Amino acid sequence: MDLLVDSSGFAAWSAWRMRCALGRSGISAQKHEGDGTTPVGTFAMRRLLFRPDRESRPVTALPSTAIAPDDGWCDAPSDPAYNRPVHLPYPASAEQLWREDHLYDLLVVLGYNDDPVMPGQGSAIFLHLARPDFGPTEGCVALSRDDFLTVIAAADRGSRVIIAG
Repeated sequence: MDLLVDSSGFAAWSAWRMRCALGRSGISAQKHEGDGTTPVGTFAMRRLLFRPDRESRPVTALPSTAIAPDDGWCDAPSDPAYNRPVHLPYPASAEQLWREDHLYDLLVVLGYNDDPVMPGQGSAIFLHLARPDFGPTEGCVALSRDDFLTVIAAADRGSRVIIAG
């Protein structure tokens, strides 16, 4: 099953329609590192990551892994680990996955710019939890916790996020 996302800030999962947050600069077919856009395209749901001190392992057929306080995601285009998970501290720029807010308590890694990785084309594109006010993301797609749990409960290895411009 696919999560269909459009630029209006709504997503559909089968017959379920839900609000979502998108990148602060909207949706773009020309995604670049740090531009704040959510990329247009079709992206596999690779795996679920969850913060075990705040969430138990959710019901899902997706591969799932607990994150730890030293988990990060490299966002330095010139680094060999660009758009890959790393352990912090890391010598190049990397986003911390273990956050004070709740945005990454549950997240799905999307298959964006990962096969192959193209330096500078964008990193750390996730499906994650939205802020209470559905404020913009840095380029990800974010859902309410309830909607996120509904989606991943039915998701499997063939599920995708389709972002339409």
